[in-house]
Amino acid sequence: MSLALWCLSAVPAVMSLAGCNDMSDQAKYKPLRPSAFYADGSSRPLVEGTVARGHARTDELMYTGKIKGRLADTFPFPVTAEVVHRGQDRFNIFCSPCHGRLGKGDGMIVQRGFPRPNSFHADSVRVLPAGFYFDVITNGFGRMYSYAPSIPVRDRWAIVAYVRALQLSQHASLKEIAETDRRRVMEGQP
Repeated sequence: MSLALWCLSAVPAVMSLAGCNDMSDQAKYKPLRPSAFYADGSSRPLVEGTVARGHARTDELMYTGKIKGRLADTFPFPVTAEVVHRGQDRFNIFCSPCHGRLGKGDGMIVQRGFPRPNSFHADSVRVLPAGFYFDVITNGFGRMYSYAPSIPVRDRWAIVAYVRALQLSQHASLKEIAETDRRRVMEGQP
């Protein structure tokens, strides 16, 4: 290939690369950045109450665990077996290191010398409304920090449903168990 032919084929490639630089130098406005438009050179704050599209949290129960400002003992959606299984999965990941697999407050961190969290089976804890558990997962309580950044809202509710299932499982009487399951329990079968 001759030098002249090579140069002719390289010129369009070099020109196209030079055009890429113009894209970054175009005039555009970047939100919440300083602006020469205002005398003080600042950006203006968002109007109070501004909500990003798709983030309006109008369901108080779903996002706060409260109804009219009071902790609720209801769930914002039906609790199904699928929800409880999801809650068990999330509980085992996020909660069991402190609370233990059965919610007795005997997780691995306790075995390593950290303070014991409350058992979910203590009478004073069992009577708390479901919204309380949701609020604690969301905002933290005592030594427990907020899990809101780590656990999505629906998963927090699923964990609460699983905690309720744990509480029921540890405090059910034989009369409350179906006859077929009662026989298995009495015989020590899984």
